[in-house]
Amino acid sequence: MQTSSEPVSGQSEVAGETVANREVRKDSPGTDVINLIRGFCMGAADTVPGVSGGTVALVLGHYQRLLAAVSQFDSTALKLLVGGRLAELWKHCDLRFVLALGVGIVIGAGSLASTMHWLLENRMPETFAVFFGLVLASGWIVAGWIRQWSLAAVLLLVAGTTFAFWLSGLSTGESSQRGVFIFGSAMIAICAMILPGISGAFVLLLLGMYHPIVGMIKQFVKLDISVSLVFNLCLFAAGCLAGLLIFSRLLKWLLRFYPDLTMAALLGLMIGSLRRIWPLQKVTDATAALPFKEQQFVIVSPGNWDGNVMILAFLGVAAAAIVLVIERFAEKKLA
Repeated sequence: MQTSSEPVSGQSEVAGETVANREVRKDSPGTDVINLIRGFCMGAADTVPGVSGGTVALVLGHYQRLLAAVSQFDSTALKLLVGGRLAELWKHCDLRFVLALGVGIVIGAGSLASTMHWLLENRMPETFAVFFGLVLASGWIVAGWIRQWSLAAVLLLVAGTTFAFWLSGLSTGESSQRGVFIFGSAMIAICAMILPGISGAFVLLLLGMYHPIVGMIKQFVKLDISVSLVFNLCLFAAGCLAGLLIFSRLLKWLLRFYPDLTMAALLGLMIGSLRRIWPLQKVTDATAALPFKEQQFVIVSPGNWDGNVMILAFLGVAAAAIVLVIERFAEKKLA
């Protein structure tokens, strides 16, 4: 098995320290706005089953800094907080970046939850075509970050693809909405959200918590606030924070010491997740009369599709092209 104590070079410095430190030194009101927009895009993506906020972070170039910042919420940060050394805490945890990104995520998730619901219910093939292109192009970028392929890397690629393909084909289920389940669901979902290719929203969907959580967010945005609503949202946020702090440190360690193997596994997850957002899907006859959130879909071939396949292909290619252009621009800026 390959080991390395060096982060992946160039754009793929996934360990985070080099990229993060360089960006911290350049922080300005302009970068704050950029990070706010990045967070908005992540929040918007995380409202859609099948699309990962981690993939968006990879595309927009702040995935490394995000992992580095989250992993800094450690015992040292706690000591700085207790000791009242707030200036050092601000720098240690990269809080300027974290706050700008966090505000953007909240705004994106809150403002686009209803829009994403409408797009899925009324323009699902077109929406999936765009997301399919985004994820496919992101996978191409991640593949370029793998410096050396080995047998272990290939096996992890296959394993990641198989697992994500299986997960994406599961039917949704109903689950309890008790507080402990909300907390646990949030921990699991946030781990998926930080990974490229696995959608935290889809994990919530599998657990039967997607519509309850989105409903709570929409209710909060409309200022229809109650004590139980605030309590449940706080539980969900606490679960997200706990999962993020635990999982991000493990992922950062893997990316630092096993970069090629880890990226191969992530690439497999991205490839396998494409099954969920394949644009050519039809509702099954048995569930056609049910509300959209209870409907089940099956994948069909282009020959059995009633709509215009060329339009979907154009949307997918256009979305992929946008990602590749952004990546090329990011590479030039990094150089």
